[in-house]
Amino acid sequence: MSWAVEEWKEGLSPRVLQKIHELESQVDKLKKERQQRQYQLETLEAALQKQKQKVENEKNESAILKRENQSLMELCDNLEKAKQKISHDLQVKESQVSIQSGQLNSSKKDIERLEQELKR
Repeated sequence: MSWAVEEWKEGLSPRVLQKIHELESQVDKLKKERQQRQYQLETLEAALQKQKQKVENEKNESAILKRENQSLMELCDNLEKAKQKISHDLQVKESQVSIQSGQLNSSKKDIERLEQELKR
């Protein structure tokens, strides 16, 4: 079949045939170059998709970490409030203990005084 493709060239001058050969070589060269560029483009597109997926995954992970961080901050706030309440309750109880201790000492002195009076 290649003879049919070449048939149209019969009767052309050697100079024209040379020019046709050069053009055909240039077409082949350009086809190969186009194939290489197409392959490069496909490779770059695949790499781009991979990077986009990586960025999307990192965004998702970042969102998860932000939610976890927010949850931990709320937990810390709740623990701080509980600590302050416990600290306040402790101060109240220490104050009550101090008052009762004072009352106990006063009662002991009253008892000692009454015992002394009884001995007399």
